[in-house]
Amino acid sequence: MIIERLWPANAWRNYHYLIACAETGEALAVDPLDWRLCADTARARGWTITQILNTHEHGDHIGGNEPLREATRAKVLAHAGAGRRIPGLDRGLSHGDTVRVGHSVELECLDTPGHTRSHLCLLMRGRSSYAPPELLCGDTLFNAGAGNCHNGGDPELLYHTFVQRLAPLPDATRIHPGHDYLARNLAFTLDREPNNRDASTLLASMQGLDGAQAPVTTLGDERRINTFFRLQNPVVIEGLRKVFPDLGDRPDPREIFLKLRELRNRW
Repeated sequence: MIIERLWPANAWRNYHYLIACAETGEALAVDPLDWRLCADTARARGWTITQILNTHEHGDHIGGNEPLREATRAKVLAHAGAGRRIPGLDRGLSHGDTVRVGHSVELECLDTPGHTRSHLCLLMRGRSSYAPPELLCGDTLFNAGAGNCHNGGDPELLYHTFVQRLAPLPDATRIHPGHDYLARNLAFTLDREPNNRDASTLLASMQGLDGAQAPVTTLGDERRINTFFRLQNPVVIEGLRKVFPDLGDRPDPREIFLKLRELRNRW
């Protein structure tokens, strides 16, 4: 299995991904807005794009579907619930479904609502004890952050996705989001938790780097640097209480998550 992260350097700071089978050269294009970049990269690698997968229905993720389909005759896959909002959907996917690429790649579909109500993450479990799981998470989980819920989403659903789908995954799971917002998200973590040395060190190491050079984090990293995973940290809670004086004496994790998402919306 090969994962190629593509950085089109556009205004939305998108990432695109090609997932390829090393045995057959078949490839899956994930959220290929810059379809020419995806097609040209596949051609240069000797791969054939046979499938297109959208993590969700927003235009900056599906905008390249049609021209890439015309160029490659690839099938379009996405969450079954997003079918009416994604033209030409060939296969609607549900939680637990498997997407196969060639002979060597199997991706498990996770239903991860929140950023939108019909959002998928893709989990690739390592085929050996030495290969870490890989998570393509669209706009649900960002490096050091969480997706917004402005355009058809629901922060309550996003909280449950973090708790039920993401938190149980192994620490070694590598995180591949739909956008590069790492520096800005680390700054938010440090605004909430100024003494977070892991976030501070990583932010300092990123000076002068663009999205093409940004590091890939693991879920273990996220538990240390992502404030949306640090819901019981006393510094985070006390800082929120200064912004939201109505916060109770013993707020539960759900309440902390929702307040953090509300604060991040305007931060």
